[in-house]
Amino acid sequence: MKIIVLGSGLMGPAAAYNAMRDPEVTRVTICDVSQAQLDTCAELLTDKPGADKLTLKQLDLSNRADAVAVLAEYDAAVAALPRPVNILAIEAALQSGTPLVDLSQTPPEEMARMSDEFETDERLIVLGCGVEPGLTEIMARHLAEKMDRVDELHIKCGGIPEKPQPPLGYKIVFGGRKMPLREWDSEVVRNGQIEYVPRYSDAEPVTFAGVGDCEAWHEGFKPWILDIPELKNIRRGTQKTVRWPGYAEKITVLRELGLLSLEPVLVDGVAVVPKHLVDAVLYPKVRLEAGERDITCFRVELVGEMNGKLCTYKAEMVDWLDEVTGFTSMARTTAFPGAIVARMIASGRLAAGKRPFVTPEKIIAGAEFDYLMAELAEMGITFEITIEENNSE
Repeated sequence: MKIIVLGSGLMGPAAAYNAMRDPEVTRVTICDVSQAQLDTCAELLTDKPGADKLTLKQLDLSNRADAVAVLAEYDAAVAALPRPVNILAIEAALQSGTPLVDLSQTPPEEMARMSDEFETDERLIVLGCGVEPGLTEIMARHLAEKMDRVDELHIKCGGIPEKPQPPLGYKIVFGGRKMPLREWDSEVVRNGQIEYVPRYSDAEPVTFAGVGDCEAWHEGFKPWILDIPELKNIRRGTQKTVRWPGYAEKITVLRELGLLSLEPVLVDGVAVVPKHLVDAVLYPKVRLEAGERDITCFRVELVGEMNGKLCTYKAEMVDWLDEVTGFTSMARTTAFPGAIVARMIASGRLAAGKRPFVTPEKIIAGAEFDYLMAELAEMGITFEITIEENNSE
């Protein structure tokens, strides 16, 4: 099998590392437009197991012909790219016929456009295949399939620095130069219907073993989760992001002041986008510095009935930066699942269906779920699953 990884930031090298370890994989190539990034990537991976399989290639995805030709040489691809560059990767994958696993989300309107523009028969593009979205929805389906009835689904997930520093107590753990700050409202499920609430609202205390007290606030329930038959009739559903306490209150101030807006304002005759200014000002203060450790907190909780009894069915995971490999926890929990799914596709364990664009929970269940969990456990990522009976009164 030959695997190509697009992007050599925080996520790309971790995806390549996972693929390099597979004895069935004969070649792993990392591509990036930046040679400096590739050089840094090489330093990180040259002493890792399977490094003899690794090649590095400078590639500009905006050159469609080059991108298609390169992708066509591989059995599967992993896109570890920011938007809108990941759109270029998906387009090249559709044109080349190479299956692609994208670690990030793609807007529905872009999927509709690409479905109209490209030949999609026998194509497979797996979208949002990281920790969240990705593992959160995969786990939700797995737990739901074991229950008689699911009434509620609550997801809490997020990456945080081990040692929070004021004023925000947050560092960028996913990569890039922008904090994940958004001004638009978030989806929730109430009384079985999708409704909208202010983002960063309803911050609740949440505790994770070995981490301590955190908070979780509305990030937005993924509506496609309701496509899972066992979850389509839930009465309540939330999807919240985990941060250290106090974060939501501070970001709400920025939101209410209009500083997260994407609408330009005139400043001394110059059009300035408030969110872009905030990103530029904050980045030096929130970038993850060398030696800083991060933590990923993950909880998927279902409330309903199992074996005739009301219960709460919960999966939880806490992961830390790996001191041996140097990979951050967010890279491990995001890139490893994407790389594993790419290898499952390349080996024939997963195949294209009727639609080219799928989210991972649509294709990973049963034996495929067990395989994914076993592969993650081999990388040191494990989940604790518990069942607690609820008072029926």
